[in-house]
Amino acid sequence: MNGNYLPDTNILIALFAQEANVIQQFGTTNAIFLSSVVLGELYYGARRSGRVDANVARIDTLAQRNTVLACDQETAEEYGKIKEALRQKGRMIPDNDIWIAATAIQHNLTLATRDAHFDEVDTLLSVRW
Repeated sequence: MNGNYLPDTNILIALFAQEANVIQQFGTTNAIFLSSVVLGELYYGARRSGRVDANVARIDTLAQRNTVLACDQETAEEYGKIKEALRQKGRMIPDNDIWIAATAIQHNLTLATRDAHFDEVDTLLSVRW
């Protein structure tokens, strides 16, 4: 692992909740990158919350302070490879998570997550925070 991480949605929610372990892990990284898909999931959650404005502002600040990686043709190619490999294994995972994994693979990042189903993506480097 090169110290460059792509946090999954559940890790950023834990960061917003100020979980000590996650804050400590963020302090040991070289760089944090954000997936546009993860941001979409966060914005969706914020819109469903009781504190829409405050939560949207917190996500906006996070996005402004980090590099946001959008999906492009290379991401789409990785997505297709991953989804077909998962289909062949009979071990599908949610589509958004395939996009997140594809982004991590494309940019040679380690995915920080709490979801065990990412273990099904053979070419993905991931850690549990």
